[in-house]
Amino acid sequence: MQEGLVIKSTGKWCEVRQENGEIIDCQIKGKFRLAGIKTTNPLAVGDRVGFEIDVDGTGVISVIHDRQNYIIRKSVNLSKQAHIVASNIDHAFLVVTLAQPATSTGFIDRFLVTADAYGVPVTIVFNKIDVYDEQAKATQAELTQIYEDAGYAIAESVASEGIGVDTLAEAMKGKINMVSGHSGVGKSTLINQLIPDADIRTAEVSEYHLKGRHTTTFAEMHELPSGGFIIDTPGIKGFGLVDLPKEELHHHFPEMFALLPECKFNNCLHINEPGCAVKQAVEHGEVSVSRFENYLMMYHEDEGPYR
Repeated sequence: MQEGLVIKSTGKWCEVRQENGEIIDCQIKGKFRLAGIKTTNPLAVGDRVGFEIDVDGTGVISVIHDRQNYIIRKSVNLSKQAHIVASNIDHAFLVVTLAQPATSTGFIDRFLVTADAYGVPVTIVFNKIDVYDEQAKATQAELTQIYEDAGYAIAESVASEGIGVDTLAEAMKGKINMVSGHSGVGKSTLINQLIPDADIRTAEVSEYHLKGRHTTTFAEMHELPSGGFIIDTPGIKGFGLVDLPKEELHHHFPEMFALLPECKFNNCLHINEPGCAVKQAVEHGEVSVSRFENYLMMYHEDEGPYR
């Protein structure tokens, strides 16, 4: 039995990197596709697998090792429950922009909730800061304060100019890192700066819609020159929460969860309970209004895409 790491998956076929660095094309054994797995993809980039070499020189995967963690989202394919974006992630970098195109706090918070629920630490990267007008700069300062107060790391960059890239490269060194965000926020440009040999295709933002065009079709892992890996993920329009009990949702807003012991009821959901410390903190400006409103929206929205 050979062992390896899935670095690209396009459905039944995937590329697996062996410990010696050699890449082999593999396909998953048929029974995995019928094993009742409730995701569109039984295999994800980042999976550690066991495989046998077939007579034609390709591999047949028969073992998917237990995942340390993963990022999962609702699939656009309504016939399936969810799609695993990537697995076994040491750190996620959520690239956001406040112009060309703008990233909503709703999207940011849904990503952060999912990452927290599955044990993936996140750094929020504000990219394209060179095109921010005074209003966007003020918004960035406000959001930086909100998310730093909630315990998240913040970085900023101008990927097209290589600004901020060295800091991110140091933070990624020796780790398996996932880079995610909307299409058009500059993920591919950033990765091309971090790994010049990657030569990932980029595209301009649509002037009409001010939205990015999809340039990454499948998640793919690239090796960092200084050690470690980057998982480049397709641009995500919406981020739907999966298998997260409503009564546990507030556990994944760290600044709100920290106040739970001060609530009158130990099972307070911060909705309409009396003596709620979180609602009091919101009124006093100690918890962000946008974060609280996004929490309420997630709590009350059972079905449909999360935007």
